[in-house]
Amino acid sequence: MRCPVARAMSILGERWTILILREAFAGTTRFDAFERNLGIAPNILSARLGALVRHGVLERVPDGGRHAYRLTERGRDAFPLYLAIRDWGARHLSGPDGPPTVMLDTLTGEPVQAPTPRRADGTPITPEEVRILPGPGANEAVRRRFGTEADHG
Repeated sequence: MRCPVARAMSILGERWTILILREAFAGTTRFDAFERNLGIAPNILSARLGALVRHGVLERVPDGGRHAYRLTERGRDAFPLYLAIRDWGARHLSGPDGPPTVMLDTLTGEPVQAPTPRRADGTPITPEEVRILPGPGANEAVRRRFGTEADHG
């Protein structure tokens, strides 16, 4: 698929994948620690870690007599996505006592939250205030669906 959302979801959209990333963002690097922290079957964990390595989200590196899984630049770039999913879940799906964990900035002690989409001037922007246009990689179907800049003026 040409759609970047569809392509990203083909890598990140499976439940265990985002939970593996959660663990990686929390500093987990070893297979046994991922398995223990997630309560995931080893065969499923192995398959998901392999896919994340193949897609360049994690790298498998020698670490002592075993291997460690470390975030790549591509994996670190997924941190805002993780924050957005986490914040949404904490806001809308937590029980009456609130979310089970909070994330704090180690330098300031302030809560860490997903960035709000903003305009160039810094003001927040909502979904109703954006326009989708064909990009340089658009095919004819995308051009028909979203038109051209002139069609949206």
